[in-house]
Amino acid sequence: MSAIPEAPPVLHGHRVQRIHWVLGTDLLRAVCHCGAERVFDDPVPLWDWLLGCPADHETWSAS
Repeated sequence: MSAIPEAPPVLHGHRVQRIHWVLGTDLLRAVCHCGAERVFDDPVPLWDWLLGCPADHETWSAS
């Protein structure tokens, strides 16, 4: 599998959270309002992670 491309630039805000479908895969990229990103294959933990901000987002931030 090739590398997952970066998420496109979007508007930011205190309450903006985004979910991007990674084309050609079953993966979802979550982007939190704090700037943290993480890729998931299941929407349930994705929403748990997004709604749980800021808990553990530093450990999961994209590098």
